[in-house]
Amino acid sequence: MLNVQDIDLFYGASQALKSVALEAEKGKVTCVMGRNGVGKTSLLKAIAGHQPIKSGKILWEEQDISTLAPYDRAVRGIAYVPQGREIFPLLTVQENLQTGYAAIPRTLRHIQDEIFDLFPVLKDMLGRRGGDLSGGQQQQLAIARALVTRPRLLVLDEPTEGIQPSIIKDIGRVIRLLAGRGEMAILLVEQYFEFARDLADDYVVMDRGEVVMNGTGETMVEEDVRRYLTV
Repeated sequence: MLNVQDIDLFYGASQALKSVALEAEKGKVTCVMGRNGVGKTSLLKAIAGHQPIKSGKILWEEQDISTLAPYDRAVRGIAYVPQGREIFPLLTVQENLQTGYAAIPRTLRHIQDEIFDLFPVLKDMLGRRGGDLSGGQQQQLAIARALVTRPRLLVLDEPTEGIQPSIIKDIGRVIRLLAGRGEMAILLVEQYFEFARDLADDYVVMDRGEVVMNGTGETMVEEDVRRYLTV
């Protein structure tokens, strides 16, 4: 389980996160929602190790990982798919997938067949450059690259941003399938309310760097959540 305990995060003198706390359990999808600029991406960067926290703790599988480097968190089973995908445009699809090898033992350094079961389009594109793929295909590649590391925590920052509805549906199906196996916790930042509502086992709503609402997906009141999503 991921346990974020009252973390504060600053950029210079500007406070981006104020006493933020949440949990993400294996076998569940936890959705973080809120407007642009309220600290959602900062929270994910803190969990992945890309941004240091000022106070509080981040526990993963009961170990304090608050001060670990991103690589050391990846070795411990945390995979981060950033907003904007950040695939390598000049590398082929296969080479992009192989960049996930760095965090796993040599004996596991192969692309699992399951990756192509989840994202069949990638199998036909292994020799194509990442930059030649559509936005939706690049998003599938970014998630697939994270799965190559065999994560136990998958952190996704706005996976539906700027992609076509058919691929959004495919990505939702993959997320639900992965969570349903019970071996992986999935933490998802999302602004597209319907996508988050349909997937969320648990949810957190942020505003101005703070958690203002949380609960289970079953108890989510759409009207209350949407108040914090509209500008």
